[in-house]
This record gives sequence, structure tokens and C-alpha cells, in this order.
Amino acid sequence: MHTMLEHEGRRANFATNTRRTIGESDLAYESRMAGSFKASGAHIAWLCVPPGPHVPPMVRAAISAGLHVLVEKPWIYSQGETSALLHAAHGAKRVTGVHFEYCLLSHVENWRTEHHERNDLSFGGTFNVGAGDHLGISATQNLGSHLLAIHEYAVPHSKISSIQCAYQAPNQRRVWLEAARERIAEIDFLGSPEPIIQRFVAGFENSLEGIPFPLDFSFALRVKEKLAALQTGSQTNS
Repeated sequence: MHTMLEHEGRRANFATNTRRTIGESDLAYESRMAGSFKASGAHIAWLCVPPGPHVPPMVRAAISAGLHVLVEKPWIYSQGETSALLHAAHGAKRVTGVHFEYCLLSHVENWRTEHHERNDLSFGGTFNVGAGDHLGISATQNLGSHLLAIHEYAVPHSKISSIQCAYQAPNQRRVWLEAARERIAEIDFLGSPEPIIQRFVAGFENSLEGIPFPLDFSFALRVKEKLAALQTGSQTNS
């Protein structure tokens, strides 16, 4: 990520000493991180860390330091936590985003243009990877968040018919749409050469000029809630 940003002409610095020390209070940690973010001279804090309880205080610290904030998926935080972070961001006029780059595939954008309001479609997806679980996060939550982000972004009114996610399985990354039980569209995005991360960065930067950025914390919360509903209904395989 650091190399990509520099290659695209952005200055990128690594934050140091980001781990909370033993006995460090929430307030002290946030204050220390805010000082570190502010001293960096950056405009955007990209929190390239796994999800966990450390993320909300890091977000608050970045906002306090005057930075816009990007966070890695999956979003695991409650509605209350999300609302509080969004309230802080809006109050400081800061923009938030979650890294759902697959939403910016060209074919996904086409689906959004052609099918966004349709409620007569069924959506399905598969996201399998050969690697194992290195984060302690279920395949449904980790990989499925990408699939459900595509659903929420492009075809939010379609019925979710099938979501399959797995670690240590033959690599697959695809989504499809069906109408009257017939497949009408499919996107296979395994190994896609499209510059989707660059599009994500450009879209987020454009939002700093007032152009709405759709993949914010509220979007991520909707994705989380859809995943939770699927898991509760036993409709998802992992």
C-alpha cells in the first residue's frame, strides 16, 4: 500500500508506536496517537490494521488531529460505536471510508447504473482463498464482507440467495445476478487487472472537495448488519 501510494504521487509516512502500552488509559492513548497523527503532517490517516477494539480510539485520535480517516474491512463495530464515530467526524467536517475496493470494479459500477433500484433480482457470490485464517476472523465475516459490500453498493434491493466463503479452498471470486431463476449477469473478479485501489483512493480524495463518498462508516455498518442477518438465518456457508 505504501509503495502504491508513493507511485501514485502521494506522500506516505508510517505511524510509529501505535500499540497501546500496558496501563495506558483510553484518554492517554488517544491523546498520544492524536499527537503522532498531527505531527505527521498528513491529511488522511489510513488505519491499515486488523479490526478490533483498538480501531475506534485510533479513529477518534485521527479526527481529533484533523485528519480524514480510512479503515480496513470488515467493519465489526456496533451501531452505537459507529454513530458516535460518524458524529465526531461530521462535527469536525472529516470524511470517513472503509476499504471496499471491489465495489469499484467496472462491471459492479455498471450493475449500479443498470440495476440499483430493481427488487426482482437475486444476488449470489463466492469468495474462496487458498490461504488460511491469519486474523482470527471467520471467512464469512472477512471475505463475505466484500461480497455484501458489492450487494449494498450495486443492487441493495435484490434478494441475497447464496453467499459462500472459505479459507484453504480453490481460489474463486465472483458474484452473479438472477432473474426468474435464470442467471442474467456474472462478474468473475479473480486476478482482475483493474486499478481498483487507485480508484478507491481517488474517490476518497474527491470527497474532500465535497463529492459524496459512498463507502463510509454508515455503509460499512449496513454491510455488517446484512452479514449478521445472513448468519442468523443460516443462509451463509463459511
